[in-house]
Amino acid sequence: MAVPKRKMSRSNTRTRRSQWKASRPVLVNCPRCRDPKQPHIACPSCGTYNNRQVTNPA
Repeated sequence: MAVPKRKMSRSNTRTRRSQWKASRPVLVNCPRCRDPKQPHIACPSCGTYNNRQVTNPA
């Protein structure tokens, strides 16, 4: 099992962690109601997926 030989400095640790970024979610327009939604997920506003009604909208 690999174990570090020396303690990693605070600046090296923070430099490595600075690359962890959150990405913006991808949005597409719903073909029925034209509201933005995530792909491959039922539309939260109209409740359709693949031109079928799958959920009751809230």
